[in-house]
Amino acid sequence: MENKNSFSLMFFAIGSRANENGEIPLHLRITVNNRKVEMSLHRRVDKSIWNPSAGMAMGNTKNAKIINSFLMSVQTSVYEHFKYLRETGRPITAEALRNAYLGIEEEEKGPKVLELFKEHNEKLRLLEGIDYAPLTIERYETSYKHTQDYIRAKYNKDDLFLSELDFDFINGYELYLKTVRRCAHNTTLKYLKNFKKIINIAIASGDLNRDPFINFKMKLKKVDRGFLSEEELQKIINKKFDNERLCEVRDCFLFSCFTGLAYSDLAQLTYENIVTGTDGGQWIKIKRQKTDNLSSIPIIPATQKLIDKYSNHPYCKLKNILMPVKTNQKMNSYLKEIGDVCGINKHMSSHLARHTFATTVTLNNNVPIETVSKMLGHSSLDMTRIYARLLDKKVGQDMKQLAGKYDIEV
Repeated sequence: MENKNSFSLMFFAIGSRANENGEIPLHLRITVNNRKVEMSLHRRVDKSIWNPSAGMAMGNTKNAKIINSFLMSVQTSVYEHFKYLRETGRPITAEALRNAYLGIEEEEKGPKVLELFKEHNEKLRLLEGIDYAPLTIERYETSYKHTQDYIRAKYNKDDLFLSELDFDFINGYELYLKTVRRCAHNTTLKYLKNFKKIINIAIASGDLNRDPFINFKMKLKKVDRGFLSEEELQKIINKKFDNERLCEVRDCFLFSCFTGLAYSDLAQLTYENIVTGTDGGQWIKIKRQKTDNLSSIPIIPATQKLIDKYSNHPYCKLKNILMPVKTNQKMNSYLKEIGDVCGINKHMSSHLARHTFATTVTLNNNVPIETVSKMLGHSSLDMTRIYARLLDKKVGQDMKQLAGKYDIEV
């Protein structure tokens, strides 16, 4: 949305105020949308060389050239301020232009960034469990905190007006997330995407008439999603832990390896999610928090053993959950320790278990990708292919089928 403002400048001199040297004071009139303000330029010109119609000095004398050069610099400066106000989406008035030229800080009007962000997050909390999962709300809360810290760090302010946002703000925010917050590229873009939603709301409501994200490229990097091999998975299964917390975290990790459940879904899993299927077996049925898609997963013997193990666990009984799931941060911290103990040189995380389920546990054991997709709760096979990685062993087996099909004479 562009500002539609009529804008003009006019230089004039007041002839009745000549001094003893015959010099008259120069003034500037700024007109925006038929509203005028006038200001003194604190400069005088010889009345004999001033041309009221042209608004400039006449002739090629040194004094005339100095005066006209000064007027040109004033005009250029005012036009630059006009351009800045327009590009930053600030109100353009004759008073605002005059104050900008004089260096007078105007009190900005309109909504502020963090105020709008906070209002957005409060609405999300009201819809928790209805339209938004707790993890989604948590992500926006974290994004709000990062935005708040960035504004304080770069601008030394508690908040900014929406009209102050520009490309430099977005570019600087990206740098802040990657350097100060030490976020990976894709994580940085996720936080920026959250912030862009706030910007889109401001634009849609008319509180902001210029998108600061214009010309800012947000392209995710392709990530090779890791998974555990059969040998690595067996190492974790067979490892005996004397430490109770490591044992519980290992078991939660294995539960996800055998079910494909993401951390957020495992954390809310209860006995109500266990149902008897049409095949007579026990199944886990749960709506994924991230997508609201239904995951349907048969309970294999290894999964059942873990359920039985924690059926009388005090924490599980208190919280009415199947597994003693800790916070995601603690889970990942303990999993790193488990990886070190088991000699696994991979980035251990709760989500690695989901990848392992999609590859080593299912696809590598000839479970069709369509079945895997349903268990993962994906809405399309394309999503499943992102997670699924055919192991070298499986690829080799597939290619052996072609061994005797083709032959050439050389």
